[in-house]
Amino acid sequence: MSNRYAVILAAGQGTRMKSKLYKVLHPVCGKPMVQHVVDQVGKLNIEKMVTIIGHGAELVQSQLGDSIVYALQKEQLGTAHAVMQAKDILGGKEGVTIVVCGDTPLIKHETMEALLNHHEKMKAKATVLTVLADDPSGYGRIIRDENGYVEKIVEHKDATEAEREIQEINSGTYCFDNNALFSALTRVSNDNVQGEYYLPDVIGILKDDQEIVTAYQTDEFEETLGVNDRVALSEAERFMKKRINEFHMKNGVTIIDPLNTYIGPDVIIGMDTILHPGTTLSGKTVIGSDCVIGPHSEIADCTVGDRTVIRQSAAFDSQIGIDVQIGPYAHIRPKSEIHSSVKIGNFVEVKKAVLGEGSKASHLSYIGDAEVGRDVNIGCGTITVNYDGKNKFLTKIEDGVFVGCNSNLVAPVTIGKNAYVAAGSTITEDVPGEALSIARARQVNKENYVEKLNIKK
Repeated sequence: MSNRYAVILAAGQGTRMKSKLYKVLHPVCGKPMVQHVVDQVGKLNIEKMVTIIGHGAELVQSQLGDSIVYALQKEQLGTAHAVMQAKDILGGKEGVTIVVCGDTPLIKHETMEALLNHHEKMKAKATVLTVLADDPSGYGRIIRDENGYVEKIVEHKDATEAEREIQEINSGTYCFDNNALFSALTRVSNDNVQGEYYLPDVIGILKDDQEIVTAYQTDEFEETLGVNDRVALSEAERFMKKRINEFHMKNGVTIIDPLNTYIGPDVIIGMDTILHPGTTLSGKTVIGSDCVIGPHSEIADCTVGDRTVIRQSAAFDSQIGIDVQIGPYAHIRPKSEIHSSVKIGNFVEVKKAVLGEGSKASHLSYIGDAEVGRDVNIGCGTITVNYDGKNKFLTKIEDGVFVGCNSNLVAPVTIGKNAYVAAGSTITEDVPGEALSIARARQVNKENYVEKLNIKK
């Protein structure tokens, strides 16, 4: 096998997107388009990957990180000119180079691997990834000779009536002998209406040199979809969502309504988990087995243990254990740690808090900046008062504590093991273990007071 290199074209401005956001950074299923491409190329046995950047270069570098080699295209003078910017990095190297557009988020590494293998098997100087299109309008047509080799690529506007009947189109992904590529690039002309240097012209140059140019045809048209506007972006989103959902269903996940379930590309879900409509799972979320999620729940960057149920709730950047019940209408904010068999009920908000095994906050509570032990009962309406307008303070509730309804725990404060807090209390001092703390005004009943008010009913 030859040494393999990759060039990712990510320098175009994307004016048709009508957006302040650089085109290849528009997300598809929660991940920027160019990140999808880089992730797939990264699964190939590639010696060096070069990403061509231009507009929004710093933002692209920030997204992709320092592990990528970059080449800057200062002026956008066409795709051939873009690839030429990699010459200082790849020029003179023996091997094979795959060229992929950064706005083709649906391309799969299996397809690129097959393209590379076909190219090497055919001992070609160039191989074009092609696909059959039901409606090839607007695409470059692949013209083959009698032996099946690529004769040329004809753009739609230049095609004859007969050539326009051809359904095999150019996907925009190519494989080249590296030295042949950079040699041919020096001979590409910009003698066209746009005054740009086009990468497909390399095919014609290699054919003129009597070199072998082949095509590898993929079966999936959506893989080749290039995103140039918001309509194509929505199509890419639809195809990617379908691909992701089908992957999980084939691996033992029940998705009640795939059209209304949104799963990010990096999400992991265990077998026999059920996802109800309106569920969104994103980021690095990991869902265990036998869970029930939704309906109408959003979970991002969380780890969720087996047999946990989350209904009509939201959870972000948190750890959630096994056999946990959350919702409806609960909000788990970042840096929370929910241990096994915890119950977090309706209209409970948890922020940067730990809830120990078996603890319960069943309704209408705020638990923020808190350490809650095991088997704690937090009554309805309990508030950890953690903020004085400037700083946040910690509330510690030790194992076995019972907090009565409508209590305020004014941090910093500690409620000792197995203590009781009476309903309606405002706790401002530590409560010893095993103690009952009552911090409320004594009830006073004034007999016949209504008569003194002289209110007529």
